[in-house]
Amino acid sequence: MTMREQLRYWGLALLVLVLLIWLLRAVLLPFVAGIAVAYFLDPLVDHLERRGMARWAATTLVLLAFGLALIAIVLLLVPLLHHQILGLAERLPGYLAALRQTAQPLLADLFARLQLDAAQDARDVVSGIASQALDVVTGLLRQAWSGGLALFNLLSLLVVTPVVAFYMLRDFDAMVAKVDGWLPRQHAPTIRRLVVEIDSVLAGFVRGQGTVCLLLGAFYAVALTLVGLEFGLIIGVLSGLISFVPFVGAVVGMALSLLAALTQFLPDADYLRIVAVIVVFVVGQAVEGNFLTPRLLGSHIGLHPVWIMFALFAGGALFGFVGVLIAVPAAAMIGVLVRFAVQRYLDSRLFETPGTD
Repeated sequence: MTMREQLRYWGLALLVLVLLIWLLRAVLLPFVAGIAVAYFLDPLVDHLERRGMARWAATTLVLLAFGLALIAIVLLLVPLLHHQILGLAERLPGYLAALRQTAQPLLADLFARLQLDAAQDARDVVSGIASQALDVVTGLLRQAWSGGLALFNLLSLLVVTPVVAFYMLRDFDAMVAKVDGWLPRQHAPTIRRLVVEIDSVLAGFVRGQGTVCLLLGAFYAVALTLVGLEFGLIIGVLSGLISFVPFVGAVVGMALSLLAALTQFLPDADYLRIVAVIVVFVVGQAVEGNFLTPRLLGSHIGLHPVWIMFALFAGGALFGFVGVLIAVPAAAMIGVLVRFAVQRYLDSRLFETPGTD
C-alpha cells in the first residue's frame, strides 16, 4: 500500500469516527465519563498490580475507594451547595433589579452631562442589560439541564459509568496490546512514540489543571465566605471548577461576586467589602499565574491557553457536553501531531534554502 493509499484509508476512518461521535453524541456521555475515570485511575491500578495484586482485584479496590470518596464528598457538600444554588437562582432576578435601581441614577447623571434624554435612555440601557443578562443565565441553566443534568442522563451516569470504568481499567493492557497489533509495521515505532507523547501531555494537563481547579475553588469559596458574601461558597466552587477554561473562571466568578456584593453591601455603603471581593480574585489570579500553573503544569505541557479555549468552544458547539469532555484529549492529540508535522517539515528538503545542496 502506497503512502497516498494509507492517508486515504486513515482519513476515511477518521471521518467515519467523527461522524459516529456526532450522530451518537446524545448517548455518549456515560461512556466518555467512564473512560475519563478509568484514565484518571489507571496509574493507581498499575501500581497495585506491580505490587503483586491481580488486575481485577486492583480495579475493584480502586473503584470502590473512588466511589466511597465521591459519595462522602457528595454527602458533605451537596446539601449545602444545593441550598446555595437554589438561593442564588431565586435571588438572581432581585440582584439584577437592585443593580438596575442602583445604576439608573448614575447613568441618568452621565446622560445629563452628555445632554441626552437621561431618564428614558438610562431606563432603556439598564433594562436592556438586565434583560439580556437574565436571558443568558436562564439559557445556560436550561442548556445545562437538557444537555447533562436531565434525569435519564443522571441515572445513566450513575449506572453505566462505573461499569465502563471497571472494564476499561481491567482490560486496558489487553486493549492496548490488541490495538498495537493493528498498527502498520512500517510506521509502528513512530506511532508508539507519538502516542506516548500524547499520553504524557494529556496526563500532565489533567493532573496539573485538575489540582489547580480544586485549589482555586477552595481558595475562592473560603475567601468569599470570610468576606461575608452571600452565596460565596457556591460562587467560589463554581469559579474554581470552570477555571480549566483559561480566565473564564475568574471572569465569571468576579462578575457574579460583584453582582452579589453590590446588591448586598452598597446599600450600607460598605465599600471595603466590595473592594475585598475584587482583591480575592486579583490574589487568586496572581497565585495561579505565578505559582500554581508554573509549579503544577509547567511549560512542557504544550497546550496553549488560546488553543484550549478554542478546543472547548469548538467541541461544545459541535458535540454538546460530550464535545467539552473530549475537547482537551483532542487538543492534546492534535497539538502533538502538528508539532510532529512541523518538525518533519523542518527536517525535509521543502525547508531547505533553494539552490543549496
